[in-house]
Amino acid sequence: MKKISAKITSIGHFVPQKVLSNFDLEKMVETSNEWILSRTGVRERRIIENGSTSDLAVPAVLECLKLRNISADEIDVIIVATVTPDMLFPPTATIIQEKIGAKNSWGFDLEAACSGFIFALTTGASLIESGRYKKVLVVGADKMSSIVDYTDRNTCILFGDAASCVLLEPTENNDEGILDSILRTDGSGKEFLHMKAGGSLNPATTETVNQKMHYLFQDGKSVFKVAVKGMADISYEMMQKYNLTSDDISWLVPHQANLRIIDACAERINLPKEKVMINIDKYGNTTAATIPLCLYEWWKDKKLLNGQKIILTSFGAGYTWGSVLVKWTMENFK
Repeated sequence: MKKISAKITSIGHFVPQKVLSNFDLEKMVETSNEWILSRTGVRERRIIENGSTSDLAVPAVLECLKLRNISADEIDVIIVATVTPDMLFPPTATIIQEKIGAKNSWGFDLEAACSGFIFALTTGASLIESGRYKKVLVVGADKMSSIVDYTDRNTCILFGDAASCVLLEPTENNDEGILDSILRTDGSGKEFLHMKAGGSLNPATTETVNQKMHYLFQDGKSVFKVAVKGMADISYEMMQKYNLTSDDISWLVPHQANLRIIDACAERINLPKEKVMINIDKYGNTTAATIPLCLYEWWKDKKLLNGQKIILTSFGAGYTWGSVLVKWTMENFK
């Protein structure tokens, strides 16, 4: 029997209409457009006013299905990467399943913070490679505005809301699709980037709410240093593993956390900036949605072309980080 690989066959996205610009934030906290732009690269971010993470995800999924010209009942598995589920349970994957009518699927949520999408993509690819499943939907979606403290200028400037997804299907051509992944975790990073309350360690009480323990916390300087090294090193490791040079890579698709981190990562693997997907200026950090949102925009603009080798890379709370090597071979649907 031939080895089965997984390839991306369709894609979808959704960003809310409401724009929260740096100038809007100037009226909310002590900050300025220049300060935010120089330190993060973010100009604006999108915020969903009335809705949940599943409300972000459903339009993205429906677009993905429409592009592929298939119905929801053809989906076998739904994997949702998110840190902002609609509820702790049931899984947001099941809520999406019910909303789109994917009655023949099963699914689950995967929580790996900003590395969620590449962890979920690797998991979805493994399900395809097993031969048991033919259509796996991998969704990255987060309503970060639901866990951001808009009185904390160090974090509220960074995050936005969005969703994007890809459809994985089998291929017998082992030189296309998801070629490989390298994933890492390090639990010692928990003190630098976390949300303390809401789980079994610190269930919700009046005290946890008053102490703002249900908002995300980030020690920016500590995270910055390890994120730069983590994303850069693991991207370089992937290139070394396959004897790839910067000429072999068409695009670096980095998690959109901070423009300085992205620049440092590109420099480490000797990629010019014109080969790096960057849209942090428009959306900020949408956590699990950043990488597939980049893929969608570059594919839509016909800059992401068949036969191109790309490296996806991310770093998130945990710590979690990783890289995925992809050879893009998705039909350009009209």
